[in-house]
Amino acid sequence: MMVNENEFFRQATLRICGHLDIEQGMQACLIYLSSFMPVDLMCLEIYEPDIESLRIIAKATHSECQRVDMVIPMNQKAKALMEKIYKKFKISSWPDAVIINDPDTDPIAQLILKAFDELDASIVHMALETKDRPLCSMFVAARGKNRYSDEDSRLISLLKEPFSVAMSNTLKHHEILHLKELLADDNRFLQRQLFGISGDQIIGADFGLKKVMELVRQVTAHDSPVLLLGETGVGKDVIANAIHYSSARKDQPFIAVNCGAIPENLMDSELFGHEKGAFTGAATQKRGRFERADNGTIFLDEIGELPPQAQIRLLRVLQNGEIERVGGTKQISLNIRVIAATNKNLEEMVMAGQFREDLWFRLNVFPIYIPPLRERKEDIPALVRHFIAKKSRELKVPVPPKLAPGAIDRLSTYNWPGNVREMENVVERALIVNHREPLRFENIGLHPQQKKLEKRFDLNESPPRYNEVVSSYIHQILVTTNGKIYGPGGAAELMGINPSTLRSKMKKLGISYERKKSK
Repeated sequence: MMVNENEFFRQATLRICGHLDIEQGMQACLIYLSSFMPVDLMCLEIYEPDIESLRIIAKATHSECQRVDMVIPMNQKAKALMEKIYKKFKISSWPDAVIINDPDTDPIAQLILKAFDELDASIVHMALETKDRPLCSMFVAARGKNRYSDEDSRLISLLKEPFSVAMSNTLKHHEILHLKELLADDNRFLQRQLFGISGDQIIGADFGLKKVMELVRQVTAHDSPVLLLGETGVGKDVIANAIHYSSARKDQPFIAVNCGAIPENLMDSELFGHEKGAFTGAATQKRGRFERADNGTIFLDEIGELPPQAQIRLLRVLQNGEIERVGGTKQISLNIRVIAATNKNLEEMVMAGQFREDLWFRLNVFPIYIPPLRERKEDIPALVRHFIAKKSRELKVPVPPKLAPGAIDRLSTYNWPGNVREMENVVERALIVNHREPLRFENIGLHPQQKKLEKRFDLNESPPRYNEVVSSYIHQILVTTNGKIYGPGGAAELMGINPSTLRSKMKKLGISYERKKSK
């Protein structure tokens, strides 16, 4: 079919630039293009070399169009190919449009199509000329291999200028929105503080946490108890927030409780409240955390640290939806959703008699396992970028630093025993030490105290017993904190464990240490 190039350019440009929202213009153009060539999907993307990833910012199909923020991490083959493209693009303009009729021959195309669950498709990819951007591009895709011809590539190339203009305008619009977001950030932060919202976004929802978020979407429509499982630092609190604020209870209270941080003798009062005169010091009536969460959600973090008596009372809440304040006789009915979290194996604790079996059955209605960071390393580029931006704001770093070459590889080869929480601390430490140069992350790994202990061991001699090392370590920390165990600066915080766990370990090892009084 002979195509009038002037009319084709005019009609396509009217559609691309005829809408304020780029995604709507893309959809109108896609529908027009389908009269000349096969096309099922159209996307705009940016290559971000500092995190070695592609970022999809808008997509359109025949049935829908939307702005997105999808980070696609690159594997080694894709990084090598993109590095070649990037270097060539900086020297001279990249060819207008490139046909990839078999994605198996192109590692970048494989990653892009996998992100859209379209493994068997053909692509026409075109770099765009945008000011002050490393590499922006657009692509159209059609299901099936060998769908595009040289004529299709030529027609797409005619649209390089209008797509470049549209992309530039979109990026400028994003910058304006970002500035508005910064202005509104303080207000949102105060609101989060008032309502106890975590404020952390779900990084990895499209990749490493994709299955987790699918489970979250399934359970938000119901009031069933949810049990979040995973190691310390994986972000169980963030997922709990996501469940609550995606549910019908989102406008009601969200009350978070760290069961491991409450002394056992105060547990009942904190959770269920007390009546005036219930015990010495109870001068007034007090509502507990459960009562404050009425009509909303209560998040019981570190549920494995809950003492036996509190377990019994929690079971009663789950069975009957009622509580009784300490020292009271009145049953108080509650409409409450319970989300629990633990880094322990509750099933093993049940078998050991440390956790009630009937309570475990009640909590284990809808378990969600959150994988550790070492099992979802594809999320590392996006996480690093997020924490650099977040910590730069908190530390008032005017210009967030970029990542040095090889930084992502170093971060990806590290095992991350502290998971996402450790990564946040690593980024903050790097910004404090040096925020004027690209971040390299060359010294992640063992903490200074661990290195000190490691140097003491002589492989030519019999190594010390495990309990001796642990006991010595606990004694050193207690000396450092002057015997303080709980709270900020306490031994438990320095060791990265729950205070109740530390107390239990001290009791097992026969460590008795009282805090010295200052003179």
